[in-house]
Amino acid sequence: MNPPIRSVVIVGGGTAGWMAAAAAARFLNDGQRTITLIESEAIGTVGVGEATIPPIRGFNARIGLDEASFLRATGGTPKLGIEFVGWGALGERYMHPFGTVGHEIEGLNFHQLWLRLRDRAEIGSYGDYAIAAVAARAGRFAPPAGDPRSPTGQLDYAYHFDAGLYAALLRGHAEAQGVTRIEGRITGVERDARGHVAAVRLEGDRRVAGELFLDCTGFRSLLLGETMGVAFEDWSHWLPCDRAIALPTARQGSLLPYTQATAHDAGWQWRIPLQHRTGNGHVYASAFTDDETAERVLMANLDAAPTAEPRRLSFRAGRRTKLWAGNVVALGLAGGFLEPLESTSIHLIQDGISKLFALFPDQGFGTVERDEYNRLMGDQYAAIRDFIILHYAATRRDDTPFWRHVGTMALPETLIRKLALFREKGRIFRYDDELFTVPSWVAVLLGQGIVPSGYDPIVDALDADRVAGALRQMRRGYAAAAAAMPALG
Repeated sequence: MNPPIRSVVIVGGGTAGWMAAAAAARFLNDGQRTITLIESEAIGTVGVGEATIPPIRGFNARIGLDEASFLRATGGTPKLGIEFVGWGALGERYMHPFGTVGHEIEGLNFHQLWLRLRDRAEIGSYGDYAIAAVAARAGRFAPPAGDPRSPTGQLDYAYHFDAGLYAALLRGHAEAQGVTRIEGRITGVERDARGHVAAVRLEGDRRVAGELFLDCTGFRSLLLGETMGVAFEDWSHWLPCDRAIALPTARQGSLLPYTQATAHDAGWQWRIPLQHRTGNGHVYASAFTDDETAERVLMANLDAAPTAEPRRLSFRAGRRTKLWAGNVVALGLAGGFLEPLESTSIHLIQDGISKLFALFPDQGFGTVERDEYNRLMGDQYAAIRDFIILHYAATRRDDTPFWRHVGTMALPETLIRKLALFREKGRIFRYDDELFTVPSWVAVLLGQGIVPSGYDPIVDALDADRVAGALRQMRRGYAAAAAAMPALG
């Protein structure tokens, strides 16, 4: 056995840095290990990510954050899914809901049962069988309760929150549990004979040494990219949006328990409701529009007055070819970026932390843990990438050059296989610990107009009328359960 790691240095704050610090304080702080975070108030953070997916609830619970206190501190609201407007075709909209959709019958996937009977008028849409979608459309919310097979027990949810306030909350939580914060701008990086990072130098002739370094320096990727020389794998040929304008507005009317993603001529606009304001932004491709036009589009589609000046962001979709090199692990933007269409940025930070703790090294930094971490994270990034590409590739729009481009572009082989299987008989397979579930894939595929030509023939072994009766009962149950929930307000 090699000596254990006794000093962890987190370089960079923001959401990634303070999530790592709070988790390290909870799980790594054994009284003999130091956890240090270095950040500079002079260096801003991206900080516009305000929508999440359900695993964030587990992360908060594991580090000891009370939900009610968390929501108060961050201006948070519940999120039941994402409504997509104008993605399949102009004028269309659909919901990607969280949680379970329908029930299996005799071990057969619900969507296969629905595909067989969908032409019957009483069956309704696929979304009628997702309690999250039904409640979201009604503006209602209640936490899941009861039997997991009951309508309310099938609901899942995430949060909208102010990312800056979340980082501040995590900072207080982490510092109270022994994390040391050092203020200062980094001026240099020292490496040892193995090529590992030995220390970072700060202005004022200061030096912070460590044994494991977590790179949370954002797009710059100071340690993993610049110092360790890990290359960036560019995915912009599949995800051409490379700019964003973020703009908060005053809260308008009742809260909606879902994020909205509205397609525009050369990208899309997010709308995220918080208690104290609404987050808005326009994600777009600079190859198909200019910054001034993109800002005009955003301003023309706000539902309330802006409360701050617009913030402009530039990025490239892709990831570092490795997320762990030597004694450096990158989290968040330092490791990669996938546009915020499905609210996965904070989850990738969380997933990176979880996998690192599961494969936590000693001072020997053996290749086994590092290789497995890079394999797992690489697979996760690729699976999420394919799911996001799907939203563009599955469009039937051809009204602008942007939509004609994404609707006809070459796709990753992994996504081509998934699409072919679904188009034939509605089959979807989930691999390893792939993030998005079968119901998520089905919701987006059907929502954007990809309807299989057939269904799993095993479904024909069941009596169609009896299955139709069961579906009618399910549909009524979801509608009644949503109607009984309180309005979000």
